[in-house]
Amino acid sequence: MNILQVLPKLNVGGVEKGTIEVARYLTLKGHKAVVVSAGGPLEKKLAAIGARHYTLPVGRKNPFNIIGCYFQLKRIIRKENIDIVHARSRVPAISAYFAARATRKIFITTAHGQYKKHLISRVMGWGKVVIAANETMARHMKDNFNVPFRKIRIIPRGVDLEKFAFRLPSSARGKDLRIGMICRFTPLKGHLDFLKAASYVARRVPNLKIVLMGDRSSAKEEYIAKIDLNIRRLMLEKIVEFKGSDQDVAEVMGGLDVLVSANREQEAFGRTVIEAQARGVPVVATRIGGVTENVCDGETGIFCEPGDPRDMADKILKLAEDKALADRIAEGARKFVEENYSLEKTMRMKLDVYSKVLSTRNILVIKISALGDIILSIPSFRALRKRFKDASIKALVDVRFRDILENCPYIDEVISCDLKGRDSGPGFLRLANRLRAEDIDISVDLQNNRKSHLLAFLGAIPERYGYDNGKWSILLNRRISMPKKAIGPVEHQAVVLGLLGITGVDKKLELWTSAESDEWAEGILESSWLKKGQKLVAFSLSASAKWKTKNWPLSYMVQLADDLASEKGIRVVLIGSSEHREEADQFMELTGSKPIDVVGRTSLSQLISVIKKCDALLTGDSAPLHIAAACGTPFVALFGPTSPERHIPTTTTRHKVLRTRLRCSPCYSQVCLRKQRCLRSIRPEQVFGEILGIMGLSGDREPERQGSRLS
Repeated sequence: MNILQVLPKLNVGGVEKGTIEVARYLTLKGHKAVVVSAGGPLEKKLAAIGARHYTLPVGRKNPFNIIGCYFQLKRIIRKENIDIVHARSRVPAISAYFAARATRKIFITTAHGQYKKHLISRVMGWGKVVIAANETMARHMKDNFNVPFRKIRIIPRGVDLEKFAFRLPSSARGKDLRIGMICRFTPLKGHLDFLKAASYVARRVPNLKIVLMGDRSSAKEEYIAKIDLNIRRLMLEKIVEFKGSDQDVAEVMGGLDVLVSANREQEAFGRTVIEAQARGVPVVATRIGGVTENVCDGETGIFCEPGDPRDMADKILKLAEDKALADRIAEGARKFVEENYSLEKTMRMKLDVYSKVLSTRNILVIKISALGDIILSIPSFRALRKRFKDASIKALVDVRFRDILENCPYIDEVISCDLKGRDSGPGFLRLANRLRAEDIDISVDLQNNRKSHLLAFLGAIPERYGYDNGKWSILLNRRISMPKKAIGPVEHQAVVLGLLGITGVDKKLELWTSAESDEWAEGILESSWLKKGQKLVAFSLSASAKWKTKNWPLSYMVQLADDLASEKGIRVVLIGSSEHREEADQFMELTGSKPIDVVGRTSLSQLISVIKKCDALLTGDSAPLHIAAACGTPFVALFGPTSPERHIPTTTTRHKVLRTRLRCSPCYSQVCLRKQRCLRSIRPEQVFGEILGIMGLSGDREPERQGSRLS
């Protein structure tokens, strides 16, 4: 594996140390480690372990600088043949993310801080995997940046147990009491509280020594000035010693009797705390942030209240005066670190993450609408799962139709959208951001319209597959020309799948219902006074409000229902959504039979269950046709303005397609100037015979075929 880590600088700090440790482990295991930063004291260590470093100002927030770094990072990624780009800080992550996307490489992040809810911070949740040091940090990324837990991997920072060798506090205590802080010089670390606490301790411990370790040169001048001023005011000049970041942390820590973590704000992890615990140095820490996961009060350290120097002083004195307590806490802390934070263990966990993200892919299938088309996409989902067994396959569908795919075994997640509601206007960009955060590797666009192409592009999906159909298809980078002749709907989708090396797509349709839906359908039919063994035929009253030209005349349906009831004792079940309520009411007024009316009363799952329980279905070119084909319910399909060759799925279900071939058909028009002659010429008498035929029943009369041809 070739891994690129990106961070602002290589100064001494938890982020920087972690970067060096990962680079060292990668090279020891035979992998390539590359680091990009603005440089710093630790750059020499990278060279010593055989890692490569490129100097770039990736931490500067200037937009022009970020753009420049983007181009430079692309060049480095290609030159070093990088597999994974690992961003460890927000600003470098921006250029690193887009460079990884442009070169089609995997992007992951490590969230090191409890970032404020700022636009720049969002990029830390865009990784295919987001590494967090502990549960506190994981919850922060979930709650503040909507990063799903399934993307988060908790990998604590590790400690080199050999370097931070244990020594018992009582055996290391000299004549002086040495207390200290090892951290960056920044206000959130609480140096001023610590100095005030140290002044209280100094009143009771005459031989006190104070150690402050960190890089003064990289801190803000005004903060260093405050520290120096407080040292003078508290008259601590003679007992305070500064240690530079170039000195060995394990050696400095080994000279302490108590390490203090005085954070005033949320601390993501607290690396020096676990290093002190490994070294045998008792810890006094403020009860705040991720440190609370590493310190068990009285067992692996002692808590004090944040912003309370007197309480901090009392806890320091408690450890100084009770050597047995200090030894017991040190021994417990060392055992805790050995079990949870050994460097070897955490490095193996990171290597495992690298390996897994390389071997898995996130695939998004875009099939937003309509209901029938989504059903027809199921063979494509099945083929994708067969081809990419270990991939995470997601489906983007309209919120109205998500139930269709909720129980599909070939899909890991259904992402719903509402392009006519919440996801219109500004909501469209929010939806694109959601897709970007999912870190999709491949999009398969089975919708193939302008919005779906734009979503895949704005979602920064590296490989975008679909048809080159002129509907902003330039936004796709894996496209194929439209077929020149009409082909079946499943075959039409299979052409796109062919770009991914998928051939021989099984055209079988499938649907899945819940036990609750099946029970509901059973109950609603039984409560309608069915006779024992009575046959049921479902009537789909209307295609859609927009496609009135697809609808068979209502009077024909009424006549057919009455004939089926009077001549064969067959009961009709009226199905449809709430938008078909008007047609259902008219039907009930005109019919002399007693249909079972469930129009607008079913969920999608319940509708499927109802169709499954019927002996046949009469439908136009609409979704119930595809439901019947998937459920194995025989059907008669009536076609007028559309072509059955393009919309009838390949199915083993008994079925019959009726249409009249006119010079103007198929017209694919929602307006007809010929009074729907194509559908009106299909008479109820014809349909009567065909329904009986697919049900395996004999009729006393033959359907009239005048004026039409059956196909």
